[in-house]
Amino acid sequence: MVEGRRFSVAKPDCAMKMIFLLVFCCVLVTTPVFATKDWRHTTENAAFVHRAIKNVTDIIVFDIYSPPVASRTYAYTTIAGYEAALPANPGYRSFAGQLTGLNPLPVLTSEKPAFSASLSAVTAIVHVAKTMIISEQKLVTAYEQLLKEFEQSGMPKETYQNSIAYGKMVSVHILAWAAKDNYRQTRSLPRYSIIEEPDTWKPTPPAYIKAIEPHWSRIRPFVIDSAQQFTPPPPTKFSTDTSAPFYQEALSVYKAGLKLTPRQEELANFWDCNPFKMNVRGHVLFATKKISPGGHWINITALCSKKAGAGIAQSLEAYASVAIAIADGFISCWDEKYRSNVIRPETYINQYIDPNWQPLLQTPPFPEYTSGHSVISTAAAIMLSRLFGEHFNFTDSSEMEFGLPARKFKSFKDAAAEAAISRYYGGIHYMPAIENGIKEGGQVGTYVSRKLVTRKENSTVTAAMSK
Repeated sequence: MVEGRRFSVAKPDCAMKMIFLLVFCCVLVTTPVFATKDWRHTTENAAFVHRAIKNVTDIIVFDIYSPPVASRTYAYTTIAGYEAALPANPGYRSFAGQLTGLNPLPVLTSEKPAFSASLSAVTAIVHVAKTMIISEQKLVTAYEQLLKEFEQSGMPKETYQNSIAYGKMVSVHILAWAAKDNYRQTRSLPRYSIIEEPDTWKPTPPAYIKAIEPHWSRIRPFVIDSAQQFTPPPPTKFSTDTSAPFYQEALSVYKAGLKLTPRQEELANFWDCNPFKMNVRGHVLFATKKISPGGHWINITALCSKKAGAGIAQSLEAYASVAIAIADGFISCWDEKYRSNVIRPETYINQYIDPNWQPLLQTPPFPEYTSGHSVISTAAAIMLSRLFGEHFNFTDSSEMEFGLPARKFKSFKDAAAEAAISRYYGGIHYMPAIENGIKEGGQVGTYVSRKLVTRKENSTVTAAMSK
């Protein structure tokens, strides 16, 4: 226990003990000036948490993270935020023992510590995220601004220091856990080698980007047993015979692309979520950045948490639960993508149907089957339905900052279904990848939602979320 404070931590092992002591010492170095206002009214709501997560999203977009890597970043940062807020929310249950390899976290042993759940959560989010992004200084600058606002709220010095210290301790624990998920090992594995067979995936125009994350199935899952737990049925057998099912599936994509309605084009563009779109203007090639598919659903989580009036704990519960479902969805989906290695519609159609045809959307740089949007959108929708209700209607304004109008949905499953079919309209998936992707995502989402228990009283969370 730190002398002179009503704040203590359950004993960790010796190595962690030294780290925690250093963290406390660092916090004590600077002493900000504090006022004497009703600080809880200002700080103890979800606003600071939402801002911290949005800061992470903005930097993920800026740094151009691939969808799988972005999903990993969201998972660890949101889990850290959730765990860091638990001391002030005794009705919630830790993820320790529920997520693969996550051991018990340091806990506050004092019954009434001087503690801010909001500041602790924001600190944990930032300190985990900044180790996983490139533009660290951008996040540090945003965090410093948040700290100034906490100081100006009138928060007592002891509360301020305790909360930062605990948030940092949680981040140390989460980062040590994350370091064992095989991510670093996959960075040194060989790049994907193009297979010169007619049925396999090949890089597509305009940039012909190499295959993204071919070894992602080796990442340690969060809840599912393994990357192969929900393996979908095999894709349609490749064939160039015009009467064969595979040819007909490609022909269907081709014909749909030739007669898209304005609504279908709008829908496809809204769910494009291409983190790195290459644009061609004459002889000039330039890129534009957008939110990732997982980031889109994290933003939906923020919008719906605000609409529901969710407090700090409920918002963090939603962020972490959705991020975990998405992360496991990517692990499952990427396992199938590089096993079946299916050729994309653009490549097949240009070679066997029409050499001049182009899809509405830019083809992503990885194999076709199954549809990632279908998998992770369905998984996210199942988790959000559990948290907010099956018929929670909302307006999704996630794409407005990228120049696209908001869209209204009657439920999360309606939004997920639209995200899935958008890939067919966009010309980048055959229908089986979408249909079986929805099933795969449904299996992942259902499994994760049943396994995760976030409330101590029961495992069911309803739409009646109290503040």
